[in-house]
Amino acid sequence: MFKRVGLFLVTNLLVILTVSFVLGVLLPLLGIEVGGGFWGLSIFCGIFGMTGAFISLAISRWSAKRAYGIELIGADAASPRARELHSMIERLARDAGLPATPEVGIFQSQGPNAFATGPSKSKSLIAFSTGLLDSMGERELEAVAAHEISHIANGDMVTLALLTGVANALVMFLARLAAHALGSVLSDDDDGGGLGFFGYIMVVMLLESVFMFFAYIPIAWFSRQREFRADGGSARLTTPGAMIGALEALGRAAEVRVSGENKAMTLAMIHSSRRVSLWSTHPSLEDRVMRLQHFTG
Repeated sequence: MFKRVGLFLVTNLLVILTVSFVLGVLLPLLGIEVGGGFWGLSIFCGIFGMTGAFISLAISRWSAKRAYGIELIGADAASPRARELHSMIERLARDAGLPATPEVGIFQSQGPNAFATGPSKSKSLIAFSTGLLDSMGERELEAVAAHEISHIANGDMVTLALLTGVANALVMFLARLAAHALGSVLSDDDDGGGLGFFGYIMVVMLLESVFMFFAYIPIAWFSRQREFRADGGSARLTTPGAMIGALEALGRAAEVRVSGENKAMTLAMIHSSRRVSLWSTHPSLEDRVMRLQHFTG
């Protein structure tokens, strides 16, 4: 379940760095000045920080399909199990009050995983790994599907985009202030020295990467809280016991190391360690089970 958040954040960082390069290098070379003065810089960073996050959101389904080789399935799929999976998603989406059934896909991975993504409740995608489908029974699979449906119903991707947009704006603003201050320190009384044009751009992009690393701490915290909410949504759509069973099945399956998969897939695996870092996008499975054991609806 790292995939949903991790892929979005990586895409967002790449978009922000690309925007910074375009606005910092190409436009000045064309004689176009952007973000002059304190307030001009604030507006500039606010607009393009939010733009970067929502570009990432807009292409989230597209990028997920291509990053993980997702094969979409429909109600007329050749495999009976695929048809049953699509029918399950259709029923859960209807129970959750979604305006449209999400696209349903399967990707090849021995690791147990599932994720939901998409720019809106009516344009979303839920994908399951082959490892998850092979390791779970019908009851646990339905609970996982309900968890992902709840993410969509809760508007989690849009909220994540808003939070990331604010973080982008702050990161872009602080990186430029710091680079300007550094350039001033390195320049002499005759305005010589300093960072220079391209040195300034490189420092800005480096600082953006560093600052974004720390900006992801509150984003990761929000992600952990929404996992608890999605677990609760699954408990309401199915039962708390079904979601607990699904989490326990994920924990057992994730203990088996996957061999022969690329690094990205290995990073995406769920683990059941109780140790959660500041950058963890998911709570430990034990903490999630504990919350569900006290779930009252």
